[in-house]
Amino acid sequence: MSLIDRVAQELSRLPGIGPKTALRLVYHLMKRPREDAVRLSQAIRELADRIRPCKRCGNFSEGELCLVCADHGRNASVICVVEEAYEVGAIERTGQYQGLYHVLGGHLSPLDGIGPHELNLQGLLDRISSSDGGVQEIIVATNASVEGEATAVYLEHVVRPLGPRVTRLARGIPVGSDLEYVDGSTIAEALTGRREM
Repeated sequence: MSLIDRVAQELSRLPGIGPKTALRLVYHLMKRPREDAVRLSQAIRELADRIRPCKRCGNFSEGELCLVCADHGRNASVICVVEEAYEVGAIERTGQYQGLYHVLGGHLSPLDGIGPHELNLQGLLDRISSSDGGVQEIIVATNASVEGEATAVYLEHVVRPLGPRVTRLARGIPVGSDLEYVDGSTIAEALTGRREM
């Protein structure tokens, strides 16, 4: 196997990148100045050497604690539970949430052999238990997939007995969309979650 094929094969392991796109990226890198490829490889090496999960929430961090967990100005009584670390960034970009996070590292998927013990679930339960009632609300922000919904139901089942209020992100019609193009289950969720104007 040629070096070009090896690099393309490694790139194709990334989500959303198939073999053709990977090969296109390799050729693009080869056409650029050598320094561009060296800079990219150094950044990837630094990423592998320096980034690790936050010991408290599971978000990615350069230190023991991520920037959110290290910020004493955050509301420690609310924890938003997400499936993956990149979802923390999506919520943070809204500028609307000032609580803490907990990253599960995936969702329940029995068909793929992913049960509660494969997720960062015990860390969440430990955080709630050790807070002596300080954690008052758990916001379940798992995806609207079948696995995400199953994970949300399981989380409610194990968290509620510990005392905090368990809430779920609202679901509904995206801003700027026309009803005729929205699927039936989204409209049903929007009707169920409607609120006073």
